[in-house]
This record gives sequence, structure tokens and C-alpha cells, in this order.
Amino acid sequence: MTNSSSQITKSSTAEYFAKNLQQVGFSSPAKAVLTTLKEAMDNALDACEEFGILPEITVIIEKKGKGHLRHTDRIMIRVVDNGPGLTLQQVPMVFGEYLASSKFGRGRCSRGQQGIGISAATTWAVQTSATGARVITKQKNMKKALSCMVITDLKKNQGIIKEKEMTNWDREHGTSVEFLIDGRLQMNGEGGILAYLRGNILLNPHLTLKYQLPDLAPTTISRVSDIVPVIPPSLPPHPHTMKLGEFMSHARLFGRIKLSDWLERGFSRLSRPEITAIVKTSGYKASLAEQTVTSLTAEQLKKLFATIQEMDLRPPATKSVITIGEEALSLSIQRLGQIDYFSVVSRRPIICDLKPVQVEVAVARLQTKGGDSDEAVQVLRFANRVPLQFDRASCAIIKAISSVNWRAYNLKQSKGGLPSGPYIIAVSIVSPFIKFKNASKETIDASDELVEEIRAALMKAGLKLSRHLKKEHKERELESKLQHIEKFSPILVDTLCRLTNANKERRLRAENGLLKILGRDNQETVKELQAAEVKLAAHLSKQKDSLVMFNDEDKQLMHHEEELSEKPLDLEEAEPKKKTKKAPAAKKAPAAKKKKKK
Repeated sequence: MTNSSSQITKSSTAEYFAKNLQQVGFSSPAKAVLTTLKEAMDNALDACEEFGILPEITVIIEKKGKGHLRHTDRIMIRVVDNGPGLTLQQVPMVFGEYLASSKFGRGRCSRGQQGIGISAATTWAVQTSATGARVITKQKNMKKALSCMVITDLKKNQGIIKEKEMTNWDREHGTSVEFLIDGRLQMNGEGGILAYLRGNILLNPHLTLKYQLPDLAPTTISRVSDIVPVIPPSLPPHPHTMKLGEFMSHARLFGRIKLSDWLERGFSRLSRPEITAIVKTSGYKASLAEQTVTSLTAEQLKKLFATIQEMDLRPPATKSVITIGEEALSLSIQRLGQIDYFSVVSRRPIICDLKPVQVEVAVARLQTKGGDSDEAVQVLRFANRVPLQFDRASCAIIKAISSVNWRAYNLKQSKGGLPSGPYIIAVSIVSPFIKFKNASKETIDASDELVEEIRAALMKAGLKLSRHLKKEHKERELESKLQHIEKFSPILVDTLCRLTNANKERRLRAENGLLKILGRDNQETVKELQAAEVKLAAHLSKQKDSLVMFNDEDKQLMHHEEELSEKPLDLEEAEPKKKTKKAPAAKKAPAAKKKKKK
């Protein structure tokens, strides 16, 4: 018997996420700032690439005072792009409605897919500063831009437009979104704002990015490529990746369509002969393929599904995968310091867990650290051209790196841990169906097949590194031997010449012969080596020129942090003076008495 006073209530999707924003990246004030920026930039980049526009994005972050939450600041985040713009109907759906996305379930290598992140940023702004998303958007055929405030109706999971007006805007087309939130700015470190912005700069050579951050001078990074990446077409699901309930729901989406047409159009890599074989193996007549999907019973669909799962089907196509490219990945490696060696391995797209995946890996050695460094290597993780900056311990990339025996490639490594030394390991995974472990897309699920594919790429890069290290070791060993011989050879020649009473000509021939044996007489080889070194230095210098400003930013930020670290000491000294106002009066009294005595 149930209690009549207890009632079962139901919540909307928006209400659920509003109460569980930590699941989508708003678990701390520092992560809230980075997640808000990340979602806005991902939307901007995807919109530009979708319409073949070379992206020009401006990021402005400002502190607006003390936040309402404890130990937070009120922070304004504005992201402006030159994308296609939005219609009046699209604005509340994009910024105020959860799970409203044109890319959800389409099987594309896009940054955003579920339609959760930017709506969560709006909810965080409502919760922490009682505002929403301030949007200005304009399409090419509009004379004026639409300006409005968007908030979310949590009960109905709908975006609501407020303060709507048409305004003049100096852009031909584009969108500006601004959030006022409570948060904390983390500029440096793996989870810092600068790391995220630089990662995007280096992974998107076609991007022009302008950003203005607190305590730093405005910065502009111009694009180095005029080629907009071509986003591959959507990929239908493979029948082996579906569960029975998904299979039956998928059938209902197509309505009155022939079974054969549904299987061919609704799934990846199912041909007519295979469909005929599926129907025949299921025990049905061939005429079943000509019936509409809506006329099939649940039992018929169950039997078809069971037959499909038992059959050997062709794997999904890998044409839906977009490659970052060797140049962009090599640049992303060099952003953390001066590199004297790096290798990039770009694997062919393969099928992991019946999903197309491409893995690219780069291993580099830093010049700035000593060769005997015991610190763990720096790891850069990327998923669909987005830097991953949190929850790395459980990520498939970290598990794959830790599982490789790096000692075989002459690197130090503790058992089951990351290798150590002055190295950077970057891993990029691109797939239309990346399986993340949480809705905030911060860490990749470590399936066995994916880990093995990453391992294969890492081991190939490690093999290249090992060959380079062995070559260096042999060269150092040979050079040491030659230097040792050269040190004592003049004494040997001089002694032999004195014993044999050799003349100067014979002494000269002996010295030249010794140089020939040592290989020091090949002047052409020396010149070629010198020319190669000059070319290599010019190549590295060219790639590092674009990173000089990053070092300047770090120094400027470090100087500002040092100034801030001194301020609390002054405040502590000033506080007792404010609290003990009577103390100065007590000190003045004795001074007055002394004057009277005089």
C-alpha cells in the first residue's frame, strides 16, 4: 500500500542539468570559466566550418568585481565570430534549450554534438549572476542585427528571449555571445585559459584569433592557411553497434518505407545482396523486404536484429574521419618549449569498436631541460581537434601511454606509469563517434581496441625516437674515441719521427695519414653537415617565430602574479592599524609629557 501523501514528480531535461551542472564541466569556479569559453568557441568554429567560412574569432575576458559565490570574481566572457549568424527562431534553441543540436547523432567529426554545453553556460550565468546569454547575431541578408538576452525555462526546457531589439552592427554576418558568471581565472597550467587558446591556435591553422585577457596585452594570431577543412558527410550507424531497443526505435523514425530501403539507407555498409541474405537467414520469404517497416511486428524486427548480429558484415567506412595533419600537430608539440627532435606518426583510419577512428601521435624532446630529468613527460591530449585539459587519469590516451614499455626505447619509466624525461607526447583522436566518459567531454573512454590502436601509434613513434637516440649515442661514443686518439696522436708522431730521424715532409705525411684514418680530412662532408645544420636551424626558427609571443605572455603574467603575491602582505600590515585606532593615541601621550618636561 502506497502512502497517499507521497507523490511522484518528473523533471525536465533542463531541470536535471541545472541541478547537476558538474556533469557538464561546471564542477568548480575555475572549470566554469574554461567550460564557458570552450563551449562558445567550439560553437563558433563549427558554425564557420559548416558554411566554409575562414573563422575570425575574438575572445574578451574581463573581471567585473567580486562574485556572489565565495572566493570568486564576477567574470565577463565574450566570444565574437564571423559565422553565418542565426535566425530569431534558432537563437533560443541554441543558447537556451538542452539537447537542441543539428549535429546530435549525425555521425560527424564536429566539436559539439549533444547541444548541452552552451545551454549549461546560460544556466550557470542565470544561477550565479541572475543574467543569461547576451546575444548579438546577424545574417548576410539582414540590415540590422538582432540583440537579445536568452534565459532557459527549466520547467519546459525552452529558451526565452528577453530585451529583444534590432541594432546596428559593423559586421556583415556573425554572432556575439556574452556571459556574466561567477568564477575564478586560471591562466597557466594544463587547465588554464592560455593552454586552451594556444591549443586551438595550433590545431586550427585556418583560424585568426584575437584575444584580450586580464593583465595581458591584446593579442592577434593570424591564420597560416587559407584552406577551410572539409567536414566529411554524416555516417549512418552500423547495425552491429546498436541494441535491440535502438534498432526498433530507428525503424519507427523512417515511417512508411520498404524494409529493404530502410536497411540500405538507414545503416552503414549494407548492400542489397546482404539485405536479401538477412531476410533469407531469418526464415522469412523474400517478399518481406518489400513490406513497409511500419507493417512489421515486434517479433519480426527482433528476429531480423538477431540475424544481423550473427552475420559477418563489412565494417563501417572510414571516409567520415577528418585528419589534423602532420604540420598542425608538429606545431602543437613545439608550443611548450624549444624542440631539438620530434617525430609524427599519422595512422590510417581504422575501425575501433565498429566506429571509424584515426589516431595521430607526436613525440618530441625539449632542449630546455636536462637529459636526466626525472619529471614525467608532458602529455597533450586532443579529441576532434579540441584540447582535453581535465580528468586525464582515466583517459584512454593516458592508459595507452602508461601501458607502453618506454624503457625499450631508451626512456626512463616506473612500472605502470608515464615515462620520464624532457619529452612531450601528443596524441590526437578523431572520430565521428568518440565515446567520452562524461557529458562534459573531458576524458575518452578506454576501450581495449582504442587503447591498442593508440599503443601501435605510440610504439611506432617510440621506435623512431629510439633510433635517433642510438644514433646520437654512437656518434658521441665515436667522437669520444676520436678525441682520445687526437689527444695522444701528436705525441706518438713526434716520438716516432725523432726515433726514425724523419724529415719534415715525412712528418707531414704521417700527420695527414693519421687525419685520413680518423676521417677528419673530408672537408666536403664537413661543409655539407654545416649547411644541413643551417637549414635545420632556419626551419626550427621559422616554426618558433609564431610562438615567441606566447613566451612574452607567460613572462608578463608571471610578473603580474609576483606583484599580486606582495599585496596581501601590505594588507595584513594595514589591518591591525584599522582595528586598533586607540593605539596611536596611547603613544602620543608619553610624547606630550616629554615636551612638558623640556
